[in-house]
Amino acid sequence: MLPFVAPPVVADVGGSRTIGDVMTSLQDRARALSVNRLRGMRRGIEKESLRAQPGGALALTPHPAALGSALTHPSITTDFSESQLELITGAHGDVDACLNELRDIHRFVYHTLRAAGDEMLWVSSMPCGLPTDETIPIARYGNSNVGRAKSVYRTGLSFRYGKRMQTISGIHYNWSLPGVTSDEYFALIRNFRRQAFLLMTLFGASPAVCSTFVEGREHTLQALGSGGSLYLPHATTLRMGRLGYQSDAQTALAVSYNSLEGYAASLHGAMTRPYPPYEAIGVRNPGGEYNQLATTLLQIENEFYGTIRPKRVIRRGERPLHALRERGVEYVEVRLMDLDPFEPVGINAQTMRFLDVFLLHCLLTDSAPDTPSEIAALGRNQQRTAAMGRAPGLRLERGAGEIALADWGADILEQCAPIAARLDAALGSGAGADSRPDTYVAAVAAARDALAHPDRLPSARVLTTIRGEHDNSFVRFVRAQSQQTQQQFLASALEPAQQAAFEAQTAASIAAQRDIEAAESVPFEAYRQHYIDATRLVV
Repeated sequence: MLPFVAPPVVADVGGSRTIGDVMTSLQDRARALSVNRLRGMRRGIEKESLRAQPGGALALTPHPAALGSALTHPSITTDFSESQLELITGAHGDVDACLNELRDIHRFVYHTLRAAGDEMLWVSSMPCGLPTDETIPIARYGNSNVGRAKSVYRTGLSFRYGKRMQTISGIHYNWSLPGVTSDEYFALIRNFRRQAFLLMTLFGASPAVCSTFVEGREHTLQALGSGGSLYLPHATTLRMGRLGYQSDAQTALAVSYNSLEGYAASLHGAMTRPYPPYEAIGVRNPGGEYNQLATTLLQIENEFYGTIRPKRVIRRGERPLHALRERGVEYVEVRLMDLDPFEPVGINAQTMRFLDVFLLHCLLTDSAPDTPSEIAALGRNQQRTAAMGRAPGLRLERGAGEIALADWGADILEQCAPIAARLDAALGSGAGADSRPDTYVAAVAAARDALAHPDRLPSARVLTTIRGEHDNSFVRFVRAQSQQTQQQFLASALEPAQQAAFEAQTAASIAAQRDIEAAESVPFEAYRQHYIDATRLVV
């Protein structure tokens, strides 16, 4: 399919260009998207959740064998911790189909956990009650070289950032549109990073934490009552703030998204240049155990934190950066979405539809090259939004000046309207789309209403419920929501054919891990050195 080459639209109105000009151009570009291309849009979800004990403490048991091999199962794996499940859908052309698959995976997991004991999934992005750092179990993937490498990588993360930060959970939204070139995906990414504050404001749901999360760390959080909960009054997503997925070491990277070549060069350098603090840790300890995969700033590509990533499905044994360089960007991975504790699977269809519109808006509007000064300003905007996104009159940096978050967000939402209308028309929402809740137009309208009424945002709702129903206790609130979600999924079983299919996947994944381990013939150190070889990063 030919790439989409319609002329870009300037999103940031200035000079002689009026908001009317922008809206007219956006309508024209949206209409230029063919029905077939819009129907070819795909989205998939990766959803992380901690396994928790009934009282709200972290479950310290191994990954349940009845869920299959975390190394090879296509839908059920672990993230950083052995206690942290990651549930993965396929890529779907329909929002509801994607959600239905995610619900089915949850249903299988909940019934499997109940058969083995009384553990549940923790429905908040911020973790449950945590034990000491050394007690948090790192994920294990068996005795194969690839399995050992995955665990050693996570051990490296624990040395570099601490285990507590790694227990934060979220939702990743994988999205693609046919015919988009790598340059166009990078233009989308630049706009997304500029406008990410809007998603953090609208969908951030982590304004409070359990005090065990920050034990031994400096912070500016305030006490919420006297029960060991901490918060910030106007926070939207502490997960995306200074206490969340942040790295002082990585701030020196200032990765540019102006081109695939520039992006790849930045990551290449970070994975090939030794970094003195990590050299001090060493690859192995005096006893011969591995501390990390490498002493470079990044051990592997996935260690680079960001609100969005360019992605490409990799071949077996291939490095992700090599795949990007050789075959280009295939989709983007949105990484800033909190789990919504009021939604059984952490996200709902309306939010997904808004993400579709938002990503199309980022694609269809003009995207100027980024600069080091803008990259720094975007970092400051992210911190302001995470910590104070609901503060009245909060202003963000834009260009050489500042603008109210609410005003900037309202401008973006106005520009999203014609894109939503085009999606509804192309995807067959039919008559009455303006008044139905299951449409793209309704998703934008709901976002507009929430932005205008900050007390209705998920982050505000979380704090209101903690205060009003759970005696100012973050753990009590999330435990109650987790138990409610658990009962909801236990009340409905999979169809026999679905259950059999999941059980077959479990058995197949265990057999696949066994086969990988049986075929192993190379010592791990030789495997590690080959894997991190810089020549494997280039085409």
